[in-house]
Amino acid sequence: MTVPQFFSLRHRQEKTRGTQSGIVLLALITIAVATASLFVGRYALSPHQVLSLLGVGNSNVDERAEAVLFQIRLPRIAVAMLAGGALATAGAAYQGIFRNPMVSPDLLGATAGAGFGVALGLVWGLPVGVIQALAFGCGLVAVAITCLISSQLSHGKDSILVMVLSGIVVGSVFTSLIALLKTLAEPSSRLPAITFWLMGSLSGVTSSDVKLVAVPIVLGAIPLYLLRWRLNVLSLGEDEASALGVKTSRLRLATVLCSTLMTASTVAVCGSIGWVGLVIPHLARALTGPDYRTLLGASFFLGATYLLVVDNLARGFTATEIPLGILTSLVGAPFFAYLITRVKKGWAA
Repeated sequence: MTVPQFFSLRHRQEKTRGTQSGIVLLALITIAVATASLFVGRYALSPHQVLSLLGVGNSNVDERAEAVLFQIRLPRIAVAMLAGGALATAGAAYQGIFRNPMVSPDLLGATAGAGFGVALGLVWGLPVGVIQALAFGCGLVAVAITCLISSQLSHGKDSILVMVLSGIVVGSVFTSLIALLKTLAEPSSRLPAITFWLMGSLSGVTSSDVKLVAVPIVLGAIPLYLLRWRLNVLSLGEDEASALGVKTSRLRLATVLCSTLMTASTVAVCGSIGWVGLVIPHLARALTGPDYRTLLGASFFLGATYLLVVDNLARGFTATEIPLGILTSLVGAPFFAYLITRVKKGWAA
């Protein structure tokens, strides 16, 4: 090994160790924010109460504090972390397979489809569990329609542009159907419920929702993590990836299915929360670089931390809880505009 090769290898090893340390730091920040979130809310909980309820200490704590911690705060924090991490990870995956920094998890109509399922369930007055299942199913149906239209119009060719346009069309159709359901909904109760849910909220999250959202997110995240090496190759371009032996069509299909599964499950429980899957991957890429071996993890922890902070503001800033979609738009849109002004040469970085 020559001297330049030695120093080049050493530089790559040091860079890898530094990036891994950054991921650990992001995870610790997420844990710290989650811990601080235990004390945010209308009902004040002291650190002594929380430690006692968690089994540290022998002091008696009233039942109300126990109910607030285990039935409200902990489930809400868990879902916020899972939802924020899932949306950001799905956004990073979408941006990689489409090689487009402007795409987001709702590209294939999954968000609009799941929102239509929520609206339909609320109009029919279905139980919460059935509404969540219906939202998840409609999200998958929207993706299936998008893929079907894309395959028919591209005549078997692997066309990214056709799939993107198909997703826009399908999303527009489901958005129109949501507007129609809102028009037909009973105005005193059903219409406000549809409107508030679609704006995004964690106010009604329970412990059962944690399981409902965790299982599909884990099922979608594990394959994405295993495919992170191939996502790096695909980001080089279609021809280059094919020349290196990557089955681009299969890889893109698997990534789309996993990302959509994570997105639809999040919308089913939390409603439509925009900008997380669009802005957070850019921030993660700025911190760790475009390497998907670390980008997916960084996106997850940044997304989890971001949604925790937004949810804390939503339930602690005013007496009336603010929908998450409003806050994410107020924060995300200006930040993304700032990114556009800074990144003028695309997203190669």
